[in-house]
Amino acid sequence: MNEKILNQLEFYKIKEWLEGHAATSLGKELALKTFPSTELEEVKAWQEETDEAVTILRLKGHVPLGGISDIRPAIKRATIGGILTASELMSIASTLYGVKQLKTFIESLEEETLPIFKSYIEELVVLNQLERSIKNCIDDHGHIMDGASSKLRTIRNQIRTYESRVRDQLDSFTKSKSNMLSDSIVTIRNDRYVLPVKHEYRSTFGGIVHDQSSSGQTLFIEPQAVVDLNNKLQEARLEEEQEIEKILRELSSYVQADVEELRYDVDLLQKIDFIVAKGKLSRQLRAVKPKMNQDGFIHMRQARHPLISDDEVVSNDVEIGKDYTAIVITGPNTGGKTVTLKMVGLCTLMAQSGLQVPALDGCELAVFDHVFADIGDEQSIEQSLSTFSSHMSNIVQILEDVNHNSLVLFDELGAGTDPQEGAGLAMAILDFVVERKSRVIATTHYPELKAYGYNRDEVINASVEFDVQTLQPTYRLLLGVPGRSNAFDISKRLGLNDTIIDKAKSMVSEDSRSVENMIASLDQSRRQAEDRYEEADQLLQEASELYSDLKHEYEQYLKHKDKHMDKAKEKANTIVDKAEKEAEQVLQEIREMKDQAHIKEHKLIDAKKRLSDQKEQFKDQDHQPKKEVKKVQNFKPGDEVHVLSFNQNGHIVDQISDKEYEVQLGILKMKVPAKQLEFIKRPNPLKTKPMASVKGSAYHVKPELDLRGERYEDALQRLEKYLDEALLANYHQVSIIHGKGTGALMKAVQQFADEHRAVKNKRFGHPNEGGSGVTILELK
Repeated sequence: MNEKILNQLEFYKIKEWLEGHAATSLGKELALKTFPSTELEEVKAWQEETDEAVTILRLKGHVPLGGISDIRPAIKRATIGGILTASELMSIASTLYGVKQLKTFIESLEEETLPIFKSYIEELVVLNQLERSIKNCIDDHGHIMDGASSKLRTIRNQIRTYESRVRDQLDSFTKSKSNMLSDSIVTIRNDRYVLPVKHEYRSTFGGIVHDQSSSGQTLFIEPQAVVDLNNKLQEARLEEEQEIEKILRELSSYVQADVEELRYDVDLLQKIDFIVAKGKLSRQLRAVKPKMNQDGFIHMRQARHPLISDDEVVSNDVEIGKDYTAIVITGPNTGGKTVTLKMVGLCTLMAQSGLQVPALDGCELAVFDHVFADIGDEQSIEQSLSTFSSHMSNIVQILEDVNHNSLVLFDELGAGTDPQEGAGLAMAILDFVVERKSRVIATTHYPELKAYGYNRDEVINASVEFDVQTLQPTYRLLLGVPGRSNAFDISKRLGLNDTIIDKAKSMVSEDSRSVENMIASLDQSRRQAEDRYEEADQLLQEASELYSDLKHEYEQYLKHKDKHMDKAKEKANTIVDKAEKEAEQVLQEIREMKDQAHIKEHKLIDAKKRLSDQKEQFKDQDHQPKKEVKKVQNFKPGDEVHVLSFNQNGHIVDQISDKEYEVQLGILKMKVPAKQLEFIKRPNPLKTKPMASVKGSAYHVKPELDLRGERYEDALQRLEKYLDEALLANYHQVSIIHGKGTGALMKAVQQFADEHRAVKNKRFGHPNEGGSGVTILELK
């Protein structure tokens, strides 16, 4: 590839656009050096870089590259020991700040897959100390600050003092001797404060004359009274310059120490800015990443010429390199053949330069060793011999260098000479290039080449569509259909007499008429196929939308179905658990009542009614309003309460004080403030007769036994005695509290229960009953 070919295909305009998207002079430099590569792996790597930049721009809209500048000249001067200026040092500090900003920005995209950018960011060296040293001495405007050194601060304080004293002295002259002055102001000449004195009063002031006006009537005099002060001021300013030079020399030495890291950072920043510029150009062109190959295969869908505006460009499908290696585009001038030719060539150069191409996703382009083009201004009907010679010289050079991995573009091949000779040359040249296995696209208006593609398997005819109704080209590329002359149809539309048109047709050879008829038939078949394709495509879109809607509705149904089922199951489990507890409580009361000697029948009926009412209550659970929890001031032992701080239910064991109660929560007893308690219910005491006496005394026993803290033997003795008492009390279930601890007491209780004749079954308590710290025994 040479510059002439790049200029013919207007690749330089793409580079100018690319330069405009670069944020720094570093990136602009690389943009102008952009050149297509012939190495497949290198091109693929470049395309990956561009694609990552497009991804970042899509996510964030920008990449922070502000403050970064070309500091390479300053680095070079620092390398050889030169003293850098304050502005140069500030540019270095600003660039180092830009490095930090860029590094932080890319690292914030940790969820995205950006291997190339992240590898560059990892390689960037952050020189915080150098940046801090420079910014501590130089402000944002490039001025050395007073705090750069203690000596500089002292000197500048002296300068301000001397300046103030000089101005005070001169101000006194402007007030007391204003009539001797041309203007009552203090001005500066040769870095010294002076007064504009009228020429005739020169001797009154004495001192030194530094300048005079053009007329000579005003002398700028430094009065003798301030000469010494001005001298001291000049000395202080000289010391200031020396101290500033010392500070700059020290900062330059810091830069020299980090020169390698700085040079490495600049190279990386240049690459990053260039890659981001490629990404910005892709967004501007609405371009896509092409798949690259080295097999000479080109396939682009709805490709557009990048240099034609969106409101004028026509997109086309182009394919070459598999079933055929040559495309011959025939048809009249101004139909868009040259634009199509240039579009393929320019997109190929862009892809081989790592730039994305304006087309739809899924396009594929090849990496060629050479892209040859013979394109000139062939829109004029007249062709001179010199033009033909120029084109032929170019074609001769192309034919000498062409090989199997070349893309050759011929515009109006064989034009500029006798039509029959030109057509023969065109076919011979095409044969030569096709035999070399090159990929070739040629445009021509010779009718003889319309039949060229039908006789060769490697060649396909093509044309650019022309609308006879509007007498305008549509610029659509039609592969497989050669171009028609349309001369008769156009003439008829423009009003030419039918007799003349019929006579003209009779003068055309039979072969030509057959070819035109064949092309017309192909064109009609193509239009019918396109109409059917559009109809089928519309039906497919409608079916796809319907399928998508149905799929979405079904997924929503499954999602809500599972959700509602889970919610219903959870609610049902809650209701069942509550019902079981209430039923157990009611049944327990029934069991206690049935063994009492003088129980009244109406109490049994009342207990059964409570169970039935509870069942009906849970049936209508969703429609019943939640009962408010009663709050009482004074609780009594046995009251069931809800402990707010633990969100647990328990019962009052004892009252410790007016503001504190002892509460039983499962197996735990704890002190709880009264304000943390909510009253639930108070058990109704049953009026029963005393139970049967055991050994002459009334017998009472609790439904639970607490063995925690007992020794092994004592615990078993207490347990055996307790079970006897529970059987006498006619309990069907009791709770043995043994705690968790080491597990020894738990095992002893479990083993004892297995061997006891009156124990029907055993289990650990539920979480609300104390869990594994409690064993529930069912008695026979």
